[in-house]
Amino acid sequence: MNQNPASFSPEPVPAPQPVRVRMPSTAPTVTYVLLGFTVLVYILQMIATAIWGYAIYDIGWLEYFGSRINAAIRAGELWRFITPVFLHGSLTHIFFNMYALLSIGGFLERHLGHGRFILLYFLGAFSGNVFSFLLASDNGYSVGASTAVFGLIAAEAIFFYQNRELFGSQARQALGNIVFIIAINLFIGLSPGIDNWGHVGGLLGGAVFAWFASPRWMVVGIPPEMELSDQREGREIFMGGSLVLLIFGALAVLGFFI
Repeated sequence: MNQNPASFSPEPVPAPQPVRVRMPSTAPTVTYVLLGFTVLVYILQMIATAIWGYAIYDIGWLEYFGSRINAAIRAGELWRFITPVFLHGSLTHIFFNMYALLSIGGFLERHLGHGRFILLYFLGAFSGNVFSFLLASDNGYSVGASTAVFGLIAAEAIFFYQNRELFGSQARQALGNIVFIIAINLFIGLSPGIDNWGHVGGLLGGAVFAWFASPRWMVVGIPPEMELSDQREGREIFMGGSLVLLIFGALAVLGFFI
């Protein structure tokens, strides 16, 4: 019996159905604490200067004991690889750094969680101050949270790159904006009085840590209720943090001999 192929029609393709994916909702508590503590330290800077005047190098007492001063680091004051992140040179300086911390840090902490975020922040600060110690002039000093902020910017870029298939066009747009922001800020950092080496070091440290520690999301669940599952393992996060400490720790040691 012959059959007419024209009598058969293909099964209709189901129309795509939207699904709901729950996003992480971690409150950016660490971001708020860092911001509040940094503002408090700046207020203490102003009070100390008003009461006791300036110390050495025409800077206040807290800056003198906490800023990145190469001679002091070589004398064994290793806390200066971290403490500059809490100190600022002017109201404008702290305003822009805290604005960046609030906008970028709030986003990242919701996705990385509290532990990874605080590691990222201080690894960026450490990396930036090590690079500054190694490559900046011995005659000056540096303060500011921009080392850590540049680490956050690098981590945001890594996050969108590693999850680009999930975010699609949003990831491409975000990466373009981040590259533009980095380029503009590094160009501005060429101006006198700005420690651009600290910015570069923060970028590199944040990027290295985020490459191993940033969330790698996978959509799981049964439609229409689905959620994001982080596929990143704890050993990878440990590896990222250890690698940053190893690389920039070695550079810090090198700075004692050049």
